[in-house]
Amino acid sequence: MDNSLTARLREQPADLSRARESAVEGTSSRAIVARRSSYPRGHHVDPHWHDRAQFIFAVEGTMRVRVRRRAWIVPPSRALWVPSHTVHQIEMYGVVEMRSVYVNSVAAAGMPSSCVVLNVTPLLRELVLRAVALPVRYDEEGDDGLLMRLLMAEIRRLPECALDLPLPESPDLTRLCERILTDLSMRRPCDLNATDMNTSARTLYRRFLRETGITFARWKQQARLLESIRRLAEGSPVTAVALDLGYESASAFSSMFRRSLGVAPRAFFADGHNRSEKPPAINS
Repeated sequence: MDNSLTARLREQPADLSRARESAVEGTSSRAIVARRSSYPRGHHVDPHWHDRAQFIFAVEGTMRVRVRRRAWIVPPSRALWVPSHTVHQIEMYGVVEMRSVYVNSVAAAGMPSSCVVLNVTPLLRELVLRAVALPVRYDEEGDDGLLMRLLMAEIRRLPECALDLPLPESPDLTRLCERILTDLSMRRPCDLNATDMNTSARTLYRRFLRETGITFARWKQQARLLESIRRLAEGSPVTAVALDLGYESASAFSSMFRRSLGVAPRAFFADGHNRSEKPPAINS
């Protein structure tokens, strides 16, 4: 069965209007709480929402998070900020060890009002690992509360990382995107795509930009970038990923990757965040 990112992106999301709130244990009396979850390969978390903002981080495994008309790839060393009441669904690539921080409206003041992928620092990673080990009713006025406030302060400092893929709304543009996602190695001239849609290339470009916020060429490059990150996170060689996605060489692919994310493919995953988690000792 094809469980690739391209196949999953082709799927239409479930009826998000029927999504239910997913309550988080112990959030009523603490401004910031952290929880840990483990998921098997291929697990799907149905559309849901939280009364609090959620910082989603995996110490192991890669996630795809989707809301209406947008999807994000979240590999280890990155995290996704999800504002409160945002309906979202999550799919797991590989075994995922998820760590979530739930933040009430007061503590989340000033954070982005829409979902965004953030680059996780080594300091924040260790703060999250320590936070999930705290008791549900930790002392907000003591050292535990200080740790949580420091964790939130570090989240505010994280730089954003462009790992999202906007999706069009019109049925004909959606079908075009589906065809492209079926085979990202194909480099089909835009004039042919426009002809298939009984329109001009100029009109296609204009409509695509209006519905997605980015150009058609940029969208195709972003789709390849996200699929490459998924494959690299699972250990695929850079050269194999480059050729599978239609690049003439590993160097051409690496140049695109560096322009998009500021680092080479190997460096993107070379920060040590994929190592096994060792929960820190907690002083009671």
